[in-house]
Amino acid sequence: MKGSEYILDYLKKQGIKHAFLITGGSIAPMVDSFDKNKNLEFICTTHEQGASIAAEAYSRVSQKLGVAITTSGPGATNLTTGIACAYFDSIPTLYITGQVNDYESTWKNGPRQVGFQETNVVEMVKPITKYASRVNDPKRVAYELEKAVYLAKSGRPGPVLLDLPFNTQITELDEKELKHYSPRKSKIDYNLLDKKINQTIDLIENSERPIIIVGAGVKISKSQKRTRELIDKLGIPVVESWGAIDFLPYNHPLFVEGFGVSHNRAGNLAVQNSDLIISLGSRLDTRQTGGKPATFARGAKKVVLDIDKYELYKKRGMFIDIGIDYNLNDFLDNILKKTEDIKYQNLSNWKNKINDWKQRFPICLPEYFNQTDKINPYVFMEALSDQSKEGDIIIADTGANLMWTMQSWKTKENQKIFSSFGHSPMGYSLPASIGASFASNKGPITCITGDGGIKMNINELETIVKHNLPVKIFLINNHELGTIKQFQDTLFKSSYKASSIEGGLGNADLLAVAKAYGLATSQINNHKEMNEKIRETFEYPGPVLCSVELKHGEKVIPKLEFGRPIEDPAPLLDREEFNKIMIIPPFESKK
Repeated sequence: MKGSEYILDYLKKQGIKHAFLITGGSIAPMVDSFDKNKNLEFICTTHEQGASIAAEAYSRVSQKLGVAITTSGPGATNLTTGIACAYFDSIPTLYITGQVNDYESTWKNGPRQVGFQETNVVEMVKPITKYASRVNDPKRVAYELEKAVYLAKSGRPGPVLLDLPFNTQITELDEKELKHYSPRKSKIDYNLLDKKINQTIDLIENSERPIIIVGAGVKISKSQKRTRELIDKLGIPVVESWGAIDFLPYNHPLFVEGFGVSHNRAGNLAVQNSDLIISLGSRLDTRQTGGKPATFARGAKKVVLDIDKYELYKKRGMFIDIGIDYNLNDFLDNILKKTEDIKYQNLSNWKNKINDWKQRFPICLPEYFNQTDKINPYVFMEALSDQSKEGDIIIADTGANLMWTMQSWKTKENQKIFSSFGHSPMGYSLPASIGASFASNKGPITCITGDGGIKMNINELETIVKHNLPVKIFLINNHELGTIKQFQDTLFKSSYKASSIEGGLGNADLLAVAKAYGLATSQINNHKEMNEKIRETFEYPGPVLCSVELKHGEKVIPKLEFGRPIEDPAPLLDREEFNKIMIIPPFESKK
């Protein structure tokens, strides 16, 4: 079989059923070879960025490798946004690019470009892939493919890219001559792991205010079930990073909230007043710790488990007492055997304190419901969450709509809630909904986006309509870039350049655009009609776009200002009240 046929046959054997692509001259042999792989379907997006994002979302939902295929030059370079999304969020995804014939390539001759649309995409994407290689020798097709797929899935997962010259795709392969990849098996120091777990247990036995942080690594390692078993046995309250916001249902007795610079007060107060942090699979970046990591959980011992040792030892000012750079499954294998022997402290007072914070500081304040002019975003998100069902897939975009979603959502059992958390491009949720829907057998997707973000990939409405995907798009429409305006309020004296209509931003009729693509549309203008319009949107059998009309200037509340610890976001609490709440000394009083 030809090189292109061999690759597609291999992908089919991996259980992959869909690949997202834009065709072109340099990838034409690969596209043509789909005829010989009936169980592997290609999905045409309208832009390579859409394909790149759809592929990584497909991986998140299906737990199989996502695949995107494009031509050389601009086709290849347009993949980079989705590749970066997969890299920073550790999503195993395979990107395949066509390339000019080996004999007309610059790698042999030296000038900037020889073949038409030739671009050295391999060197471009190396910083945002686990592996990127140009397959010049057809005999190495099997080796490079097997190596790329193995690396994408192993260790800390991530994206890989194979660049295929035209001649590599069309060459007839003799399978007897093909070289194959054999990964090296790494040795695990179980004695050291056991020692660190025993040290962790000692800290648990002496802790009066412990908190477990659950991060995206729990999902990536596919250890959700056993992590929940550990949490239930330990009985320690849990906060979740955004990457694991769907880990526990909202009504779980140990669930606190999320935490971080744009999250709720109760979760942040619990983290900051704890005396022990056990972080499972979270890289604890500055969106979680605040811009000054030394202030993060500063009164707590910190046990941090992360498979990537470079995340443990970033030296940003936050001291880690026990760093465990092991696979979470190995950690769980060991510690679950020991939970019965742990001598636990009575945590009743600590849990009562946390529950008091949750009651005292709801994210959706009572006065928000009294708004009569347009929609309050927190009231809307609460209503949307209430009408969602167990098992739903919810994808948020970026900016304020993402923060409102993460702050407000009351997760139900088996829901999947995600965005591109690390790279966080505007326009992510629309093409991600395409990949997620195909990964769930054309299942319904709740797509949350903003009027700024949807414009980045609005062309993918065509793909949604083409395949009649039941994507329910809730367009949070404030006719501005609200997060940037809030930033400009803080640092630029409310000068709304390039973030408002008056400051130069466009204001297209997005409902008219959606109608032109063939979508059903609706609009929510006030709280009275909100619940009924949400219900109608969910019940509509095909794709639909519902515009949720917000006032100008709606803010993310609370939200941390730079330099402050995460327990003290804006708007600031009354200082007397705040000082009474804090168990550890407030940051400002520390000399």
